[in-house]
Amino acid sequence: MQRVAVFGTTGSGKSWLAERLADRTGLRVVELDALFWGRDWQPATVDLFRHRVERETADEGWIVVGNYGQVRDLVWRPADTLVWLDLPLPVVMGRLLRRTVRRAVTAEELWGTGNRETLANAFFSRNSILLYALKTHRRNRERFARECEALAGEKRVVRLRSRRDIERFALSPLP
Repeated sequence: MQRVAVFGTTGSGKSWLAERLADRTGLRVVELDALFWGRDWQPATVDLFRHRVERETADEGWIVVGNYGQVRDLVWRPADTLVWLDLPLPVVMGRLLRRTVRRAVTAEELWGTGNRETLANAFFSRNSILLYALKTHRRNRERFARECEALAGEKRVVRLRSRRDIERFALSPLP
């Protein structure tokens, strides 16, 4: 396990798991959100985003966190392990709600960009992360199931469907 892609719906615990795996393996964590988002929530162009991801995954050892389709080929192709956090929607929404409120109340800066989540954006905006999770959960689950099934013969694919599965995997002996 030298090149790991951790993915799942927003709020599923990808970053938490990646940090636990990094602690155990010594691998570097690459947050796709940090490579995609600029100041004032400005997204990187596709070319710039792909360049950043290529640069960050040029080394042998890494754990990439995120779901961006624009760079999936750059991450999944060289990955030896795909870890899918496939949690039920109510679990995801509970986690996401707690995280969003905590970040908004503490004014936590995200990815060194100066960006911060706000309660107004979370609850009263069309760009709400909560609304995004509701709209994409099922579609992501279907797409990830197809893509993981297609790659199961050539890569280690780990599908974690509960909090217990995630905790067990985070503590399990490494391959």
